Amino acid sequence: MLVTEQERLREFVEAVVAHHGASRDQLIPILLAVQDEYGWISDFASQHIADQLAIHASEVYGVATFYHFINTRPKGRFVIRLSADMPSLMNGAEVIARQLERDLGIAFGETTADGLFTLEWTSCIGMNDQAPAMLINQAVFSALTPERVRQILDTCRQQLRAHRPICSETKETYVDGLSYAAYQAESALSKALQRTPQEVAAELEASGLRGLGGAGFPTGAKWRLVAEAEGETKYVVCNADEGEPGTFKDRVTLERYAALMCEGMTLAAYVTGAREGIIYLRWEYGYLRPQLEALLTARREAGLLGCGIMGKAGFDFDIRIQMGAGAYVCGEETALLESLEGFRGEPRNRIPYPVDFGLHGQPTVVNNVETFATTCLIVDRGAEWFTAMGTERSKGFKLLSVSGDCAKPGVYEVPWGTTVAGLLERVGGGGAKAVQVGGYAGHLVPAALFERKIAYEEFGTSGSIIVYGPQRDLLVVAENYLKFFVAESCGQCTPCRDGNAILLEGMQRLRQGRCTTDQLEQLIELGKSMQVASLCGLGQSSPKILLDIAAHFKDEVMARPIAA
Repeated sequence: MLVTEQERLREFVEAVVAHHGASRDQLIPILLAVQDEYGWISDFASQHIADQLAIHASEVYGVATFYHFINTRPKGRFVIRLSADMPSLMNGAEVIARQLERDLGIAFGETTADGLFTLEWTSCIGMNDQAPAMLINQAVFSALTPERVRQILDTCRQQLRAHRPICSETKETYVDGLSYAAYQAESALSKALQRTPQEVAAELEASGLRGLGGAGFPTGAKWRLVAEAEGETKYVVCNADEGEPGTFKDRVTLERYAALMCEGMTLAAYVTGAREGIIYLRWEYGYLRPQLEALLTARREAGLLGCGIMGKAGFDFDIRIQMGAGAYVCGEETALLESLEGFRGEPRNRIPYPVDFGLHGQPTVVNNVETFATTCLIVDRGAEWFTAMGTERSKGFKLLSVSGDCAKPGVYEVPWGTTVAGLLERVGGGGAKAVQVGGYAGHLVPAALFERKIAYEEFGTSGSIIVYGPQRDLLVVAENYLKFFVAESCGQCTPCRDGNAILLEGMQRLRQGRCTTDQLEQLIELGKSMQVASLCGLGQSSPKILLDIAAHFKDEVMARPIAA
């Protein structure tokens, strides 16, 4: 008796659900597994997944259509996603785009007639220092040239015929002065186990370490609050969804120093009593998953994860990886928790906070890769070592991802309080017209303010630094930012959903020289209202580019001639 394609799909879905478990929080891993096998999520697959999880098919569809990298329509065997972030565009992404269109005979958004290739733009993939860059499925290719594009496409065809996967091809990222390189593995964990959990938390509080993902909440206080919170189960979640355009320092940490991240998560478990840890890994970094899984396996075998860690009875903790599926807003911790629970990544109303009501309603530590890695250095060397660096309100050091118009893009470790001018000198960014500090959600800093400090009290940052030389058209920059925010808004609140579209339209009028002074003032007022009324950081931050241009470059943009 012949087995129909639907019967095969049904059997595959049932096997995937059996492997992951018929739990709502496994919806996204199940969708990604089905997509890996079939290339997309059909209506039939959605319905059968819904049946297996005892939820409505509309819920599956709602989740699938929320995330950029879950396909609800067929695509080619090789989905090419060319990064459209500003560093990529500044380094020739448009030239690469035209080469791809010529070689494949299709436009962006189309699939070749033979079903092999689909061509799309995507937002930042964390390769800004090696721009232009693209993903082909989950393989990453950087430092692209037209000649390399042709070679890569030929390699895809050859690998398909040979039934072999394609492999990433990237350059080495330039790294300058990272303290992580000198750290002796497990030194912090062994010292922590000689102290009480309360003493470890107090050391972190004394250090003044604040969350290094952008929000800046005191790390030691967060861990202490989770330790003191009532809950049957506690969790430690690592936010490895580094989606802020221009940021790639967490990628480098994952590539080179992932053991510090895991050790930092284990320290958090010791302090809080958590038994389960989760690394929420952004989809664009999926090519790093095999080496991270190997690291976790090695740590279990070495007694650094699992039961009785380092011989301490009752200290039981393990870590698993869960993939994101492409949503910038999931960098916000409550949206990330929603995604981990199998829902659309929409931010939660606060209060309560995750320290009291986090994953599955239980007390949860959420920190990013850099924060967890840095806790190891503090516990190992002591709070005084850390507080000797930085400023009164910004203690310690920060990793910065530097790209754009500079001679030495890469990852730099700097003490908080470093001036923008000092950083530009270090990276070879002389003559810059402006510097974006903090990624698209940060501030566009003009040359007149380059003596200001990179610090929470002046220009805080999640780690992205984009340098813009004197030749750059800042309205092109602003339009790119606002297109990104329009695409990435979760749509949950009106100020962000509708406001960003209006700001984008206004920015396009500015570029055309068709925006009056009165209209610009109305856009400024809208931007200020969005900062107050938006539910989460996306809508609160997206107007900054307009407000900064209006504050520092108004004469330049208003003098633009009317476009023909």
